Amino acid sequence: MLENVTDRVKKGLREWTDRLANTEQKQRLHGLSRPGNEYGVDPFGFDLDYSLSAVAPLLWLYRNYFRVETFGIENVPAGRVLLVSNHSGQLPMDGAMIGVAMMLEASPPRVIRSMVEKWVSSLPYVSTFMARVGQIVGTPENCRRLLESEEAILVFPEGTRGINKLWPQRYQLQEFGLGFMRLALETNTPIVPVAVIGAEEQAPALMDLKPVAKLLGFPSFPITPTGLPIPLPTKYRIYFGEPLHFSGRPDDEDSELDKKVRTVKASIQSMLHQGLKERQGVFW
Repeated sequence: MLENVTDRVKKGLREWTDRLANTEQKQRLHGLSRPGNEYGVDPFGFDLDYSLSAVAPLLWLYRNYFRVETFGIENVPAGRVLLVSNHSGQLPMDGAMIGVAMMLEASPPRVIRSMVEKWVSSLPYVSTFMARVGQIVGTPENCRRLLESEEAILVFPEGTRGINKLWPQRYQLQEFGLGFMRLALETNTPIVPVAVIGAEEQAPALMDLKPVAKLLGFPSFPITPTGLPIPLPTKYRIYFGEPLHFSGRPDDEDSELDKKVRTVKASIQSMLHQGLKERQGVFW
């Protein structure tokens, strides 16, 4: 009985996806490659059919709610690539919108794999959903295996420091981790800097109730104007910079790696400044 209900929901969502997408976008979605091992199974649990159903509400948000515009998406090369982006908004809608953009507008269309925090895998139902739509726990080994398979990986080096920052810190990049640079050097992977404008205002955090967050086991517990991190219909603008190539050893001193990381960070910050200068308003 439950299986029949699940199948009907999945079918309904897939039909919703087809209604929302235009002819060209349908062709792109149906032309997405199915990553898998020699047995045709993705070792991390990714299910393309499931994803094409699950993308329906995200596609609606992309087109009708956040009204996403992309710039420079043609800069994303084929093959292995690290997309390195700023992070904000309390909920990871920025990652979801980058993912939809790569499916609908990149050439060739790509399914990206996002690196999620380890605590996400402990959440009931959420962990299963994230795995089936291609998102994985951000360990170096997981990332290395995907890059060796020529996949596109989305990384947020700010981590929870970025997504949970308070309103006065908006569009100010927080400290970047060095892990993505070590992997880029180890696997000879180009880095495409990505700047997302609009997510900072979707659920501005006025304060962070750290005692409550600690009690619940969350990295933070933000208080927003609506009381909950429900995203407002801000207009998203996503900028993709030109690929950056770095040379060196992955086991170099942190000070050497930090110089390269600062180059990526500066590129993202520059795109954020330019994008903020060009936009006419938060909601249009």
